[in-house]
Amino acid sequence: MGVLLTKAVISKDNGGRDDLELNRLFTYLNGQLPFVLTDLKRIRKNVFKIRTDKEQYILKEFSPSHRLKLQETFTSSLKNEGFDSTYQFVDIARDAPLYFQGRFFGLLEYIPSSQMPFTYGTSKNRKDALRLLHQYHETTAKLYPRYKTLLPAFDQIAKWDDRLTGFLQNISLIKLFIYADILDEFVGWAKWSLSGMKETYEWLEYQPKVVLHGDVAFHNFLRGEDDRLYVLDFDLISNGYVYSDYLQFANRILPSIGWSFNELQSFKILKPYLSEKGFLYGLIYPSDIFREWNRIIRERMYNDRVKIKNVLEMTYSQLEKRRTFIHDVKMEIGS
Repeated sequence: MGVLLTKAVISKDNGGRDDLELNRLFTYLNGQLPFVLTDLKRIRKNVFKIRTDKEQYILKEFSPSHRLKLQETFTSSLKNEGFDSTYQFVDIARDAPLYFQGRFFGLLEYIPSSQMPFTYGTSKNRKDALRLLHQYHETTAKLYPRYKTLLPAFDQIAKWDDRLTGFLQNISLIKLFIYADILDEFVGWAKWSLSGMKETYEWLEYQPKVVLHGDVAFHNFLRGEDDRLYVLDFDLISNGYVYSDYLQFANRILPSIGWSFNELQSFKILKPYLSEKGFLYGLIYPSDIFREWNRIIRERMYNDRVKIKNVLEMTYSQLEKRRTFIHDVKMEIGS
């Protein structure tokens, strides 16, 4: 068994992670799960893929333990309301959760994926993702009263105020990579956006309340091998107004549509929001720029040439298109 264990774990690409730790986790799981593992592979931070002789599963770390219970309950609630375009947790008939070296783990269904990874690069993917997000919101509007006291309340304006504050605190370091006048431009857009959102807050707070997904990046959607789309990872769920997920979705897809306001208007689900000033002000906020540069500083990645190159590319490559987009949005607000 020891030879099989070592071969099963070390024979895979573990991204340079500690093989000894994986071997220990492999041994622990084989003693706790009601089936025999043949392979354990880390696929990203705190997420693993498990193989047995018959099935595959996803193992995910949760900390603290109440987050695991919350995720189990929430995904079950989605299913009970008829929303099944996501995973379910696997019932392994244990009195206590899996617990290894101070970490709690949940076992999830494995969804076989299409050979083509999901991205926002195609019109079909963008529209399918938005439709699925809309279906998710229709379902979580029903769940909102039940989760009102279990989840934190999300405040979009407060979140972006904090993100701007963090960017300003980091700006002396960011100036080593970006010209000061361009930084001033980003900060100016953010302040103008927030000011406008605060002036129109009454519209924002009349929107439906739902359980927000909170992270609608492309990697949280999965195209199944049957071509069905699934939404994943509910780590950032919160109670809030539905427009917040749509603002984030728009910000995520804009680079893929060349920062075209006309193209954004082609999305039927978004179109009603694009006639509201509060939402239009939100589109101007440079959330992606602040998020990525704040992460660079927070995680001290400024000496990582690859990561810096990627963020610089994101900052500069579509800057002129972003400027045109913001001009178009301002014209729409003015009209």
